Amino acid sequence: MSEHDRDFDVQGVAPAGPLYGERTEGYRSGFASFVGRPNAGKSTLTNALVGRKIVITSDKPQTTRTVVRGIVHRPDGQLILVDTPGIHRPRTLLGERLNDLVEATWTEVDVVAICFPANEKIGPGDKRIAENANKLKKSIKRVAIATKTDLADPERIAEHLLDITRLGTELGIEWAEIIPVSSVGESEKDKAQIELLSDLLLGLLPEGPPLYPEGELTDAPDQILVAELIREAALDGVRDELPHSIAVVVEEMGLREGRDEDRPLMDIHANLYVERDSQKGIVIGHKGSRLKSVGQRARLQIAELLGVPVFLDLHVKIAKDWQRDPRQLRKLGF
Repeated sequence: MSEHDRDFDVQGVAPAGPLYGERTEGYRSGFASFVGRPNAGKSTLTNALVGRKIVITSDKPQTTRTVVRGIVHRPDGQLILVDTPGIHRPRTLLGERLNDLVEATWTEVDVVAICFPANEKIGPGDKRIAENANKLKKSIKRVAIATKTDLADPERIAEHLLDITRLGTELGIEWAEIIPVSSVGESEKDKAQIELLSDLLLGLLPEGPPLYPEGELTDAPDQILVAELIREAALDGVRDELPHSIAVVVEEMGLREGRDEDRPLMDIHANLYVERDSQKGIVIGHKGSRLKSVGQRARLQIAELLGVPVFLDLHVKIAKDWQRDPRQLRKLGF
């Protein structure tokens, strides 16, 4: 029997790791935080490593607004990925709070992985993030990830990796790893890169017991995940100025009473908030057509997430200038 064969049982299935909270020699567990500018590929990377969609993605910058933990279960360890909002120069109170959230998060992890998109040159924003990461305590490992390599040719990727190395030298950062990945491709090469990233991140974690039960892929409550899937559907195709103004709150959620066990139905009532009356019209669309489309797309993804059919009731409301209003921000969960 080869060394590879010993990693699997007779049915070809990877053996489970130790039980939740049980310490086993050589088993590693801990937290790795993905940080970077908005739209640097952090959320797509989280989903690829977990193997399931737990974080919404969009081509709109600053899509991520919460800290979501994705859990990667392996026979040799448990890797908890902390996806964070993109660090940016804030123009609103919401932006300030999101930046504060990121900086509070990455002081409590074992590994900080900075994402540098390979299809863009390293800029002042990237350098500022790296400088802040370098101020963290020495026990936190620093990793550089060249994301979106599927959008760059080999020559550009090679130049990008050299730029990351030079940035580390300039700032005095000792990169524990510099890793190129494509997190969106389905080729064997892309999958191998994701697997290698998982191996390398896990190897940087301390030895310890599993921190979450087997099979748990995130610790985010269902209501938060549902609200995010609705927001993702609402972001698709809207004008540039609108995405930042959309917030979603799930007001009620529960299985409909009086139905047979073999015919469950999840009732969900949610509100989409925008800042102005003109934005409300855009989200609703002509005779409600756009809101209906948002509901249809979101309902399918929510049903897949929860494993039951869904009745989704959506309403659009105005919370004037909520991104700048502390009271409104609290109401919307920020």
